[in-house]
Amino acid sequence: MKIRLRCTLLALLLTGLPLGLWAGPKPTQKAKGPVPKGNCAVCGMYVANFPDWAAVISFKDGAQAWFDGPKDLFTYLLDLKRYAAKRNVGDITLILVKDYYGLKHVDGRQAFFVIGSDVMGPMGRELVPFGTESAARDFLRDHHGVRVLTFREVTPDTLKSLE
Repeated sequence: MKIRLRCTLLALLLTGLPLGLWAGPKPTQKAKGPVPKGNCAVCGMYVANFPDWAAVISFKDGAQAWFDGPKDLFTYLLDLKRYAAKRNVGDITLILVKDYYGLKHVDGRQAFFVIGSDVMGPMGRELVPFGTESAARDFLRDHHGVRVLTFREVTPDTLKSLE
């Protein structure tokens, strides 16, 4: 049993997936107000210019990190030490992405993401988010998408494929 647990932990660490990232606490708050007039925490683009793509991570201390799209949100999450060295995944209380059709924030951990479609985001190829799998599958068919991914299935290789 100990060997199996050690192997599982080692596999998670080697793939770069922090243990708490995928199964954090249920959302307990909403994004503070409208899309802020600040910059994306990854690329520095002005988030308010892209309200239909805006995504946010909220932390226990009330701070928020905003992004011009889900691709940068995942870039941040998958390399948290680089972008927020003093934070860890246990500090995250909420992850929100904008549903592409409804244009309302949905829980990022429960969302579905289409990759490889003909729809471009603020920085080109993007993870297009949806609150339901059926909406993601409809979009995939209508916009020549390649695959529907869950939050847990997005990896650094996924992001690299969008470059």
